[in-house]
Formats: sequence, C-alpha cells, structure tokens
Amino acid sequence: MQKHRWNTLQIYALLFLLPGITWAQSEQRGRIFVINGQAGQANVVDIGGRAYVDVEQLAQITHASLSFSANRIIFSLSTSIASPPTESAVVPPHTPQSDSGLSREFMRAGIEEFATMREWASTLAYAIQNGYQVTESWASDYREQAANNLRLASAAASTEADRNALQFLTNEFEAVREWSNRLVQERKSMDTAKYALSPNALREDPQSQKIIACGRFLASMLGSGSFQDDPSCH
Repeated sequence: MQKHRWNTLQIYALLFLLPGITWAQSEQRGRIFVINGQAGQANVVDIGGRAYVDVEQLAQITHASLSFSANRIIFSLSTSIASPPTESAVVPPHTPQSDSGLSREFMRAGIEEFATMREWASTLAYAIQNGYQVTESWASDYREQAANNLRLASAAASTEADRNALQFLTNEFEAVREWSNRLVQERKSMDTAKYALSPNALREDPQSQKIIACGRFLASMLGSGSFQDDPSCH
C-alpha cells in the first residue's frame, strides 16, 4: 500500500469532496473554497460523482501563477500556500487529556477507507442510473479493496476512540456492501430501469439515504480528529 502524506490542501479537498455520496450528475454551480484561510468562489462541475473546479478560478483564490505550454498546465502556488504544514498541523494528535481523540494513524487509514467506499458507491450508482452493465465480478473488485482498507484501519486502531470510530466505518462498509449486492441482483433481473427513469429514484431509496447520512457524518468526524456519536451510523 502506497503511503500518503496528507497536506493541508488534501485535507481541505477531502472534506469538500466527501461530505456524502454524490450520485451521478453533471451540473455546474458556484461554491466557496477556503484554502489555508483564503476564501473565494469558483465554478464546480459534478460529473459522474466527482467534483471538478475551474483551474483559473482556483489560481485566483490561491494567488497562484498559471501558464499553459504545449500539452502542459503549469500551476505554481505562492510560498504561503505551497509550504507544507507540519504533520501535527495536518492531523491533530491524540492526547491523553482527550479520550475522544483519534490517533493520526487511524485517521489516515479511516480516510483511505472512506474514500474507497465513496468511489465504490458513486461509481455503482452512476452505472445503474445510466444503464451500464454491472456484474458481480465488477462489484467484487471494489468490495475487496474496501474490505482490505477496512482491515488496515482496524490494525491502526489503538485508542478507545479509534475502536469506536472503526465500528462506524464497519457499519458503513456493511451497508454499502448490502446495497451493492442488491443493485447487482436487480441489474441481473433487469429491475433497475426505475432508477434510470427518475434521476432521484436511487438517491431517495431508504438504503441509499442511510449510506449518505452516515457518510456525511464520517467525513465530519474524521476531519475533526475526535470521535462523536451519531444514530445514522448505527
């Protein structure tokens, strides 16, 4: 598994992109970006469950220089933005005074697991809504990757707060796995046309709503660095 160094820009991107499962859509809208305390508005386009930002507007917000050369886009951050923060500034360390604090190692592993589950769910939703072929083998690749990342998160759990948060990650994994299995079976029996006919049918499904609600909470909790309780993940 490749080790990642989570810098401040990555953490902001994570919290922006992962507050819940974004189902397949293609829509442009303005959003407020806050990067290292600098705020600005940029157009964001949602395509296939992923958010894309206008690079020129992002350069304006960060006071970066932007140039184009042949097939390259050169994006140079100013010193105040580009300088990497210390590790303690990126992920708040667990302290003995705070029983709710998540350890740095678990937070990294939890973020990896959450990102994997989000990709699994959003890709499957996009395929179902657009009538693409979905097989058990295709879904199992995502399931195995998420299961492996969950095992890594379990191995990284070293505090009571970590173990409590791990249970919520496990509950979300089981919810996505059950939801995925159901959609694969419905696709096999040609019973997914209802999702293509209405753009909100899949999102408004009760099982989908539970996954979205828990996902939003997990993103907030992992970003805060402390364990919190929420009924959506029970």
